Amino acid sequence: MRRGLVHVLAWLLATGAAVTLSWWGVHTVMAGTVYDPPRALPITAADTTTQRSKPLDPPSTRPSPSKSRSPESPTPTPSRTPSGGTTPPPTPSATASGQVKAYDTDGGRAVFDLGRSSATLVSATPGTGWSMQVWKTQTWIRVEFSSGADRVSVFCTWHDGPPHVEVGTY
Repeated sequence: MRRGLVHVLAWLLATGAAVTLSWWGVHTVMAGTVYDPPRALPITAADTTTQRSKPLDPPSTRPSPSKSRSPESPTPTPSRTPSGGTTPPPTPSATASGQVKAYDTDGGRAVFDLGRSSATLVSATPGTGWSMQVWKTQTWIRVEFSSGADRVSVFCTWHDGPPHVEVGTY
């Protein structure tokens, strides 16, 4: 009995030492691969919007934003949704690297930082009941929201000029 207890105790000590050594080795390697936390963009009172989930019975019209725009910038038009409603135009805010624009769709919200000759995806958040997938290349970014057979795609390209964003449903 005593001999069996000594064997179990030796096995427990060896296993504990092996697990500790393995954890220490993995921890040391992984500590060098930690990414910097994502940078937070400043939000001003004029840029805040409330994101709500899609109502069961969508209203026939949504209120239009009351932002004033400069004369040289074109006014974006709301896009049509499969249910007959419209999505509001993007809400811009100026940053040092470009212009941050949010695109609200039935499937979710995609936010891009649009520079003079390229763009970056700041965030993409699917709506309630929707999933999301993102593709990125050197000249375009595509965010697709999907729910069952419904698809909403936010496509940002800049291969032949400044960044251009299109929102499509299919």
